[in-house]
Amino acid sequence: MAKISLDKLSLEELKALRKDVDKAIAGFAEKKRQEAKKALEDVAAKHGMSLDEILGGTAKRKKSKAAAKYRNPEDPSQTWSGRGRQPAWYKAAIAKGKKPENMVM
Repeated sequence: MAKISLDKLSLEELKALRKDVDKAIAGFAEKKRQEAKKALEDVAAKHGMSLDEILGGTAKRKKSKAAAKYRNPEDPSQTWSGRGRQPAWYKAAIAKGKKPENMVM
């Protein structure tokens, strides 16, 4: 591998080089992942199955969005699942004395 003299590069050149290296690393990792997936698919096919059948469909499963639990009494189009950060309308309603159970859908 050729040795690069980093001392002679400008800041912009160093940043560009870092960007190129990061891109090459990501591309390398993705290539290896694809190769591993292909090898697994070949083994599964050799046994008369698909990789998805072996993994039970988990290969492409996505997280489902949590169902809404609370509704803004002043604007019913605004809802919140009760997970994550409390929306501003929920905080304001609680500050005004509303009970969470009164905003349940």
